[in-house]
Amino acid sequence: MAITPQNILRFTVGLIITAAILFLVWYFSSVVIYILVSAVLAIMGRPVVNWLSRQHIGKHKLPRWAAASLTLLVIFVVFSAIFSLFIPLVFGKINEFAHLDFSSVLASVEQPITHAQEYLQRTFALPATHFSLTDTLVEYLKQWVNYNTINNTFTSIVGTALSALIATFSIAFITFFFLKEDGLFYAMVKAMFPERLQANVERALDSITVLLSRYFTGILTESLILMVVISTAMILFGMKTDNALLIGLIMGVMNVIPYAGPLMGGIISAFVGIVTPIDGMTAIHTALLICCTLFCIKGSDDFVLQPTIYSERVKAHPLEIFLVILVAGYMAGIVGMLLGIPSYTVLRVLAKEFFSEFSLVQKLTQNI
Repeated sequence: MAITPQNILRFTVGLIITAAILFLVWYFSSVVIYILVSAVLAIMGRPVVNWLSRQHIGKHKLPRWAAASLTLLVIFVVFSAIFSLFIPLVFGKINEFAHLDFSSVLASVEQPITHAQEYLQRTFALPATHFSLTDTLVEYLKQWVNYNTINNTFTSIVGTALSALIATFSIAFITFFFLKEDGLFYAMVKAMFPERLQANVERALDSITVLLSRYFTGILTESLILMVVISTAMILFGMKTDNALLIGLIMGVMNVIPYAGPLMGGIISAFVGIVTPIDGMTAIHTALLICCTLFCIKGSDDFVLQPTIYSERVKAHPLEIFLVILVAGYMAGIVGMLLGIPSYTVLRVLAKEFFSEFSLVQKLTQNI
């Protein structure tokens, strides 16, 4: 494409508009998150609403508002069942960990700690009388996992309960109308653009809906499969059911964060194994068993499911996905890594519709 004053002006205006939109999204981030979560739930629930609205009660079709209400009720019941199953388990384990004697826990892995201390002393010429890796680890763990810390965290969670209730009500309210009035979300977005761009916006929304539906259904399915497989494997190895479910939950939830999430989940799971070893096994053997099991299961998942979810479903090269996650993680931490792929997908679709004459955009969006 030739570089002309008109093209430069158009590109500049596009950048200014994009920057303004991003600023507004950041400034009203809470409201935007409510709308986006509602849109995702509406996308997931729309097939149920469409099916219910075709059903007859006597001679009358089920009204769409009733179908939307029933679908919203189903979503609420599913999430409530998940929370009621796992929240007591998580808080019970947190309370259990808060009262642990970390000296006795570290004593169960004393031999590898001793080897590590000897290596550090040889490498950095540390006097034995001035350095104890065991004492250092005990103090570090006490700082991060103790009753006061847990209590403060719990108080903070209780303090934000009102905000959570407001968020839940807001999301449910918005989701209901997205389900009841098919096309409402489209109308809201299209209203922000001039008439001449309406066709482009509608095509972009169609593509975004398809790609994000595939992505979210894929990642949720993958996480659920991982949770079940890992929990079952741990139980078969002799781990107590509550500990096995906790490790499965940790890996399932952390799997939502691409690449880095499973690594963090594996570290936490190994810690759970050290603190609550399998009967008849030492703590270090339990941790190694957990790491090997997770490596095998997650490795199989990386080769079978993830390429489909992270690459094929959003139509992007795996290297693109990896770089996007790195940048998003650097900019916004865990939240950035979590939202990086969906955000990048939206930006690619919008770029294809409004800046398709640029060769870089053509290259990045050729598979959409």
